[in-house]
Amino acid sequence: MLSTTPQVVPTPFSAYVPYGTPDEDLPHGDSNGSVYIPLDSWVYPALERLYGMGYIDTMFLSMRPYTRRSVMHMLRESGDDIMQGDNEQAQEILAQLLAELSAEKPANLTNRGLVYGVQQLYERGMYIHGQTLRDSYHLGATISNDYGRPYEPGFNNIAGASYLAELGRFSFYVRGEYQHTPAGNGAYNSALVNGLLYNDEISVAVPPRINETLPYNHDAYNPFRIVEGTLSFHLLGHEISGGKSDAWLGPSHGGAFAWTNNAENIYSFRINRVEPMKIPLVSRVLGPVRYDFFYGSLKGHFEPNSPYAHSEQFSFRPTDNFQFQFQRTIIFGGAGHSPITLAKFVRSFFDINDTTEAVKFSRNDPGARFTTFTASYRLPFLRKYTTFYVDTMTHDDVTPISAPRRADIRTGLYLSQIPGLRKLDIRAEGVMTDPRVNRSFAGQFAYFEIVQRQGYTNKGVLMGDWIGREGKGGQFWMTYHLSPNEWVEVEYLRKKTAKDFVPLGTTQNQFKVTAVKRFARDYELNAWFQYEDWKAPAYLAGAHNNTTVAVQFSYYPNLHTNLH
Repeated sequence: MLSTTPQVVPTPFSAYVPYGTPDEDLPHGDSNGSVYIPLDSWVYPALERLYGMGYIDTMFLSMRPYTRRSVMHMLRESGDDIMQGDNEQAQEILAQLLAELSAEKPANLTNRGLVYGVQQLYERGMYIHGQTLRDSYHLGATISNDYGRPYEPGFNNIAGASYLAELGRFSFYVRGEYQHTPAGNGAYNSALVNGLLYNDEISVAVPPRINETLPYNHDAYNPFRIVEGTLSFHLLGHEISGGKSDAWLGPSHGGAFAWTNNAENIYSFRINRVEPMKIPLVSRVLGPVRYDFFYGSLKGHFEPNSPYAHSEQFSFRPTDNFQFQFQRTIIFGGAGHSPITLAKFVRSFFDINDTTEAVKFSRNDPGARFTTFTASYRLPFLRKYTTFYVDTMTHDDVTPISAPRRADIRTGLYLSQIPGLRKLDIRAEGVMTDPRVNRSFAGQFAYFEIVQRQGYTNKGVLMGDWIGREGKGGQFWMTYHLSPNEWVEVEYLRKKTAKDFVPLGTTQNQFKVTAVKRFARDYELNAWFQYEDWKAPAYLAGAHNNTTVAVQFSYYPNLHTNLH
């Protein structure tokens, strides 16, 4: 039987159907595979609100993205509590999420069958007036967490589409887009270029090569890019996949030290435990666990050329309100440095020792090792209102816990609802990558590595937190939710980069207003306005500002199902 997914009306009390035993307690689990939900989907802020209200305890904040079926299982576990409570906001969110995932659980059927179709068609026009910053590895960037899409003053445009297919254990997802950016004329002067290359310990080739971590003059861009594209197989609670997939490995909303969508996704092989797992004896103390591993190559590096990176993360939930994670990223190998072999991979995977300069520049180099520790806690007496979280990172230490003075830190506080104003939430985060240690100068600490000279970047853009190297700053959001997938949001961002890294330092202030509105359920308007003022005397003297206006129209067709 071939059909489209039903037009589910997201009413708080009629859309939820109890599913029974929570998935993490089922003896055999769910054998169906499903695709990852893109990080820029409305599903994530909706899930964060539910978690902040005291529900969906099985959600691991620091291990995004989630698959469609893993989200369905989270909702199944908390559905009864939400429906039996008096929080109408939570009930509306639950109903809307179930409507979004209705193709994953056909009514009165145990076999999902084939799910397929175009998931999204979108067009974004963006106009920037005024000089921008586009150097996340040094001075800063005007636009962050945007999949590394290029931008320049003038009219920028993207047009894209996504498609998914799921059948049994297999799933396929692809999102591609055409990107247009006008010609760029924002290259740095020679003094600034030479100073930054000196700090990065990068030699200047003759004739000069293009260094993607620095802005350079160029003609208009008109590429077609695969933003995400994965083929996956589900096995015993794992999604085993190859291709380009998102990663946001941290509990914060504005950034994460390990991985974000600030840069373009890398091509990788991935094994992700997408469902919570109970380990005998261990889980009696540490609770359910999830883990994630991926391995792939980085682009835009030439000293050495085309290194590889792999990431491992383990996440634990000792109580319903407290969870913590350990993660490590290793960048290693590369043409001109050392070949990639199985032995080299194993060494980089297990090595936790300090290395001498002789080893670092030899074939036995274990790689550039960056470790993070993150945690989140729903505060006592305020479990349904306030969540505190922290993200920390160190370079060449076993864990930030063992070297707190050397750790970079991002902390946040999320107020998911306000009595009397249940549709309003507030969030604030502070971040610092300039600890007071001897190594933290000239940018040679956070995200820097003496062998991997282009550091923690892919195609010249930082893969982690937008704050970058030797930075201090923070963000504040106030969001009024018109419905679970409609809102009006005000955001403020501030960043300062240290003077001992960028001569005379840099300062950025951004004010942003976003409005998201749905029409006839399947059509969405996402519009935002941003004003930025910045100072970077080593680049351009005086104060500068720019304004950005962006409008994106999206269409979400109904997915098709072939039921069995």
